[in-house]
Amino acid sequence: MDDEGNATAVGNFEQQMKNCYADLEKILKYYGCTFDDVIVENVFTTNMPKFLEFAAYRNEIYTTQFPTGSWLGVKELELPEFMIEIELEVYNVN
Repeated sequence: MDDEGNATAVGNFEQQMKNCYADLEKILKYYGCTFDDVIVENVFTTNMPKFLEFAAYRNEIYTTQFPTGSWLGVKELELPEFMIEIELEVYNVN
């Protein structure tokens, strides 16, 4: 979503995925964390074949190790334009 709550990259799965990770990175930084602190990543998508096509992008996100988690195909997300949602659990000892 943009700052006004509107869907972004409508119809562009790859860009929606990149936008999700960019937003998550901002949240992690706010709390003094990085993707290295992620211990669980759950991906919800309305288009699993598209996610699998672009899943290798995660190699740029998780450079140390991959977290545990699930990839779930769902019928719909909050807005009809959304194709992907990513949920993280983080552990930081700092």
